[in-house]
Amino acid sequence: MFTILLVILILALVGALPTWPHSRSWGYAPSGVTGLIVIILVILLLTGRL
Repeated sequence: MFTILLVILILALVGALPTWPHSRSWGYAPSGVTGLIVIILVILLLTGRL
């Protein structure tokens, strides 16, 4: 389960970078949302709920 979450998070972080031609106008909003998800998952891991 942890490995699957890790792979999905890495893919989301790479996909959220505004370097692709179709997403240049998005700015940094997608990576901000991905960062928020990462922070929530880290907190859940540290408290032992995940």
